[in-house]
Amino acid sequence: MGVPGATRPTAVRGEPGRLRPLGSGVVVVGVIAVAVAVAWYVMPKATPDRPAPAASVPSVTVEPAIAREVTRTVVYELTGEDVARNLTYVAAGGDLEQQAEVRLPWSVTVQRTTAAEQPVFSSLVAQSTGALLCRIRVDGHVVAEKSVAGEGRQLSCSA
Repeated sequence: MGVPGATRPTAVRGEPGRLRPLGSGVVVVGVIAVAVAVAWYVMPKATPDRPAPAASVPSVTVEPAIAREVTRTVVYELTGEDVARNLTYVAAGGDLEQQAEVRLPWSVTVQRTTAAEQPVFSSLVAQSTGALLCRIRVDGHVVAEKSVAGEGRQLSCSA
């Protein structure tokens, strides 16, 4: 004699009250269907009288930088013995000014307009017939000073 009811009977097709497991393909299809339905419901719709809303992009306004300009006073001074030759310096507007020969002492004052944050470029070059001393002042402050001695020597002074 055997033991009655030791194993469970298998489900018979169509038997009421019994659930049978679904295949994994059916579950995946169901999840996709739910995702599509939720997306369709949540996404804004475009109609002929109401276009689809544009993506929200923050508006950024960039103002052009305005450089404040200032006028600076540049004084070139050249001292030494007798004369200097081939004198060249940066004049008003940034142009180069040249003089073949100048009697010493010599000086010139120019007005230069530049951006307030930038220094003004100033330069003087000359050849000597003896000793030469160059000094450049910007708005009253000495920004460069240099000297040379000897016939035919070249002096270059810049700031």
